[in-house]
Amino acid sequence: MAAAERGLSRAARRALVQSLIENHPVSSQTELAELLAEEGVQVTQGTISKDLLDLRAVRQRDSEGALRYVIPDEEPVGDQNHLARLQRLCTEMLLDAVPAGGLVVAHTPAGAAQYFASAIDKASLPGVVGTIAGDDTVLLIAADADQGTAVADRLRDLAAGSRPD
Repeated sequence: MAAAERGLSRAARRALVQSLIENHPVSSQTELAELLAEEGVQVTQGTISKDLLDLRAVRQRDSEGALRYVIPDEEPVGDQNHLARLQRLCTEMLLDAVPAGGLVVAHTPAGAAQYFASAIDKASLPGVVGTIAGDDTVLLIAADADQGTAVADRLRDLAAGSRPD
C-alpha cells in the first residue's frame, strides 16, 4: 500500500521515519525502506533520501562501530548556534582538511559529508563562499585563491576546540 493510499501526509511519513530511526538500528536507506514497507508505506529511494535530509539524519558509528542513522536533538538558531554546531561537528566528523590553493578538501566519515557541508554553509565560516559535498568528502571554495590554507586551519582549530576568527 502506497503512502498516499494509507493516507499519510509528508509530515506523518517523516514522523514515522524519525520514529523508525530512533527505535531501530537503521544503517542504510534500503533497511529504512524495508521498515517502512513493514508499516505499509511504499516509497522511492529518492523520497527516503529527501526525508533523511529534511530530518537532518546522519550516519554515525554506534558503540560497536557500526554505522547507524541518527537524528540530532537540537535545531540550531542564530549565527552563534550555527558556529557552535559546526565546532561540535568538526570535533566529531572532521577527519582531515587539506588545502589546495583556494580550495579545501575536508574528509568525513562515510555518509556524513552532506550534513557537514550544510553546517559549514549555515555557519557562514569566514573565507568560505560555498561547499560541494559527496559521500565522505566536502569541497570548500575559498573567497580568494590563496585562502585555502587559512580555511583548512580554521576547520582544524574548530576540531581542536578553538573558535574561528
